[in-house]
Amino acid sequence: MAIRIYKPTTPARRQTSVLTSDDITAVKPLKRLVVSKKNRAGRNNQGKITVRHQGGGSRRKVRLIDYRRDKFDIPAKVASLEYDPNRNTRIALLNYIDGEKRYIVAPADLQLGREVISAKRAVDFQPGNAMPLKFIPAGMFVYNVELVPGKGGQLARSAGNTIYLMAIDNGHAQLKMPSGEVRLVAEDCLATIGSASNADYKNIRWGKAGRMRHKGIRPTVRGKAMNPVDHPHGGGEGSNPIGMKSPKTPWGKKALGVKTRKQGKQSDKFIIKRRSSKKRK
Repeated sequence: MAIRIYKPTTPARRQTSVLTSDDITAVKPLKRLVVSKKNRAGRNNQGKITVRHQGGGSRRKVRLIDYRRDKFDIPAKVASLEYDPNRNTRIALLNYIDGEKRYIVAPADLQLGREVISAKRAVDFQPGNAMPLKFIPAGMFVYNVELVPGKGGQLARSAGNTIYLMAIDNGHAQLKMPSGEVRLVAEDCLATIGSASNADYKNIRWGKAGRMRHKGIRPTVRGKAMNPVDHPHGGGEGSNPIGMKSPKTPWGKKALGVKTRKQGKQSDKFIIKRRSSKKRK
């Protein structure tokens, strides 16, 4: 796929680009693998807003994705590559030889008609094949990796993401995450060979606020534009700096450079190297 840049016919179009859909082979999803999605606009079951700036957006249907890849040793052919409004990767419809059909997160450069398989043993190291980490050679790239055997892939599922398998030792695999963090994962965890598709997604220029509204993202107001009662940055006459040593959240906590991971978390022992923090000027 490629990025298509619009001609500057309007001020918004001057900054807008879109992804081409040359790689998409089917427009309508398989009905029995689709369920309805309720728009909660960032509210919990009590009706309270827990995530701000959400609401509206285009109507979506949820595609049921097979993250577990637990249909072992049964080959499947790629029937179609489709767009999924709920994620930034492409999804692939697999037709198994026993008649079952499932969606998976498509790897990069997956071709129609190609055969993929999930196994508990070593198989061909072709993009889209899934197997336990202990059977994958060190130095390969994987995605859709499990944290707990049998739970389903949780790591590296978004567009263009991939994980570098560094080594297998003492029942654990050393994985280098997209963030730079190196952590241990049980060698029996399943992983899919390759990298998640649609790597050009990060290069899209959205161009105008309307495209954000279609995604269900509502406007964000600057704290310094508010009153003191509404935000720690608010108040003052005219345009002023925030007047604090560090930026704050609307609830008065530090907004930048604060570690949010719980101290003494049980899984800390599996982290060999923390992700590299960005240096702020």
